[in-house]
Amino acid sequence: MTHVPGRPRRRRFTAPAAVVAVVALLATACAGGGDSAKDVQGSYKTLPKESGKPKDGGTATVALTPGLSPNYIYPYPPASANGTVIARGQMWRSLYRPSGEGDQIADTELSLAEAPAYSADRRTVTIKMKDYTWSNGRPVTADDVVFSLALLKASLKESPANWSFYTPGQFPDGVTAKATSADTLTLDLKTAYNPSYLLSMLTLLYVMPSEEWNIARTGGPHLDYSKPRNAKAIYTYLTKQSESQSTFADNPLWQVVNGPYRLKSFDPTTGSFSLAPNKSYKGPGDSRLGQVDFKSFTSAAAVLNQFKAGNLTVGTLDSSFITQIDALKKKGYHVYGAPAPARFDPLVLNFENTTGNFDKIIAQPYIRQALQHLIDQQGYIKSRGVYNGAASPNYSTAGSGSPYPPGFGDKAPHPYDPAAAEKLLADNGWKVARGGSTTCERPGTAAGECGAGIPQGQKIDFPLASANTPAYVGARDIAFASAAKKLGIKVTIVTKSLNYLYTNYGNSFAPANKDKWAAQDYGPLYLAAGYPSSNTVFNKGGSFNLGGYRNAEVDKLINASTFGADPKVLSNEVTSLSKDLPVLFFPTPHTLVVWKNTLSGPPSSFNSLLSFLYSPELWYFRD
Repeated sequence: MTHVPGRPRRRRFTAPAAVVAVVALLATACAGGGDSAKDVQGSYKTLPKESGKPKDGGTATVALTPGLSPNYIYPYPPASANGTVIARGQMWRSLYRPSGEGDQIADTELSLAEAPAYSADRRTVTIKMKDYTWSNGRPVTADDVVFSLALLKASLKESPANWSFYTPGQFPDGVTAKATSADTLTLDLKTAYNPSYLLSMLTLLYVMPSEEWNIARTGGPHLDYSKPRNAKAIYTYLTKQSESQSTFADNPLWQVVNGPYRLKSFDPTTGSFSLAPNKSYKGPGDSRLGQVDFKSFTSAAAVLNQFKAGNLTVGTLDSSFITQIDALKKKGYHVYGAPAPARFDPLVLNFENTTGNFDKIIAQPYIRQALQHLIDQQGYIKSRGVYNGAASPNYSTAGSGSPYPPGFGDKAPHPYDPAAAEKLLADNGWKVARGGSTTCERPGTAAGECGAGIPQGQKIDFPLASANTPAYVGARDIAFASAAKKLGIKVTIVTKSLNYLYTNYGNSFAPANKDKWAAQDYGPLYLAAGYPSSNTVFNKGGSFNLGGYRNAEVDKLINASTFGADPKVLSNEVTSLSKDLPVLFFPTPHTLVVWKNTLSGPPSSFNSLLSFLYSPELWYFRD
């Protein structure tokens, strides 16, 4: 079912007591007093080893991220569908399986193909398929990859917003795929790509069955998908079929899979679903588990309660419940946590919102620098009201422990410093009214003036759309708004669900709503592990450039990391973005992964859960 949202309702945050509580907790944490979470910080940082003798069978129950219930099954949902896809990586593998390790782009062992080989000019790529089969016994072939690329192109021709990793003129534009044999794929590239960047894109190319899905109506003839008209008709049919949630488990289309699992059941009311092993799967892992149930939840508290009741096998724990770690261990759970690779938590800024001249205000680098100076990363981390000790400071798009770190290292370019924020405003024409309304006193574009398009008397007053889960999102937004108020900047928090934010607050796929939000905090943004390029996120025309950020110099750096031969230039891109602040940076929370100690498997399969990459085919219940 396609959800067509109405006009979002705007409301003020109406819990001043909560603001006071968070501020008090931050003050306590910064002063080093009070009962902080530091005594449990070390209790989750060791990844348990594989153990026990495997036994066959059993059902693993996995908690889905609260607030993100799946409602789509075709691997590439159109932007209009508000689609969260069911178990895409378990039922349909991408050509290269994404890695959960920070120094690797792809997990070669779990991929459908061998590592790509490049010509000297990097414009011809040869890919050898591995010996995989579809659930009906047919081999997974190079033609299946050609088909998948044709459908992806068809979706983008319909709307560039249909794939959030797309920048017009870039992959898959200018890419011609040919099956030179059943197991050999050749990609001819109009423009050479950096091999690391191209590999990261191929981890997003889900491989679909060309001989079973190349139809435009149920029972209809099989079509030549190399013809764009046919590819569009096939895409339209498959996406229409994917709207029928009640038929997900019964529709023969969705039973043809190349991954380790097939869909057994789906509950359209809740979004919960069950997977059964694909007995034709030939990849790594024995799929010893008899079934994997994924359960939807509306809150992190509900997940915790199900852990306590012993009803969950695997899930994540909100950091607000970090003091429950010992209790969960006593209940027979492992708890492991760390920052996910290539993750950063942005406060997204809307450079295209003209309401109250916000676009003119936020275009000024000194304004963004002042706002970043108001984010007390260390204080947020220590506070039991925000991260409860389970986070790490971060000031870059590359995230924690990246092989492409920013040039400034661990030294923040715009550290927490309210006095520096006040000075930036005063030095650039603003009359700072602490606790009141700071206004532009010296309009104009000369040195010491407010900047282009900012009139005299202009206030800094904007709404912040804050996700209702996980708990740290709302807490850090409250703390930020409180710090801004002290300098006369009014930030009004508007709480929304994750699905609502994803659907309504993106200029690239919801341009009609660009004046309805000024800033948003939806939690994490994950770039490709191993090569965290911000292509599509911060370049002009990028489909996930939610705030319409523009910077010609940054575009040049992104082009260099995307198309150049040297991957090391990515550090230059990371450095420039981190200094220019297309977003504001919050600390990176530690993802806390919880699983029963009766469940085991390779440690890497649990470490990848930091990035929400599930590999239950590698798990087993042990004696």
